[in-house]
Parts: sequence; structure tokens; C-alpha cells
Amino acid sequence: MTFSLGDVLVLFGLVGVATYVFQSMRVRELALVAARRACRDAGVQLLDETVSIQRLSASRDPEGRWRLWRQYRFEYSIQGVERERGHIIMLGNRLQAVVIVEQPPPAGGLH
Repeated sequence: MTFSLGDVLVLFGLVGVATYVFQSMRVRELALVAARRACRDAGVQLLDETVSIQRLSASRDPEGRWRLWRQYRFEYSIQGVERERGHIIMLGNRLQAVVIVEQPPPAGGLH
């Protein structure tokens, strides 16, 4: 059995796509763990138990290697009433930042 150059290129392409998909799933899980931890530490509730990709680009890490830069969005609630948005920034599989903006409770309390 012989393989043509086209067969080999298709195989490498499929392996590349599969690697990207599995790596993306792994990084998304790391972002979700970071969101859970950040919400717990801030005393807020993570809503829907999920993060979603918002932005994707290529960027260099501190060692100068190219990595995928991902910004994930998640929603949380301070008092169980309003939905607020938080962000997680990942560079490769490393957490760069978690942004939770805590807002003061409403002056009149709950309606």
C-alpha cells in the first residue's frame, strides 16, 4: 500500500485539527476552573457553570514562543439578581488574568 503526497497532507491536516480541538477543550476546562475559583474567592455565584470563547488570536509568551491567546467570557451574580460579565485571559494553557468587577449592592435592596 502506498500513499500519495495528497494522502499524507490530508492525514497531517486531520491530526492538526484533532490536536487543536482537544487542546482547546483542555484550555476551556482550565478557564472554567479559574472562573469557579475566582467567583468563590470574590463571594459571587458563577452562573450556568460555563465559559465561552470571546476572542482568539496569536501572541508571544514571555519566552518569545507563539501561543494562542484566548479570552473567555462568563457570567456571575453578586446577589442572585443581576447577571454580570467576567473575563478570563489564557495564553496557551496558562492563566493570565481573571476579571471580575464587583459592583456595590443596589441602594434600595432587593425589589
